[in-house]
Amino acid sequence: MMMTALITGKVSPNSEALSEACFSDDMLRGAHEIAGFLFGDPKERRKVYYLAENSRLPTFKLGAVLCARKSTIMEWVKQQEAKAFRAISEEVPTNG
Repeated sequence: MMMTALITGKVSPNSEALSEACFSDDMLRGAHEIAGFLFGDPKERRKVYYLAENSRLPTFKLGAVLCARKSTIMEWVKQQEAKAFRAISEEVPTNG
């Protein structure tokens, strides 16, 4: 339910505390947390810096700390998959 509220944006006005808890759960603070989420290994943080710089990985900075939202990264990954699928389907010749 918490993640659904974040993704859909449908949060009741009386659920401010719930909304704050959801936001906190959705946040990744530091390249090591982002790497752990994306690659399953916090040691892959250099890849995160590279992707943030070169492939528009959706990140932002809070002070000097690189941050991202899990829900935003998941949406970005879905968009990357869709682009790849479209590119593959355009390459496959049709019989006709």
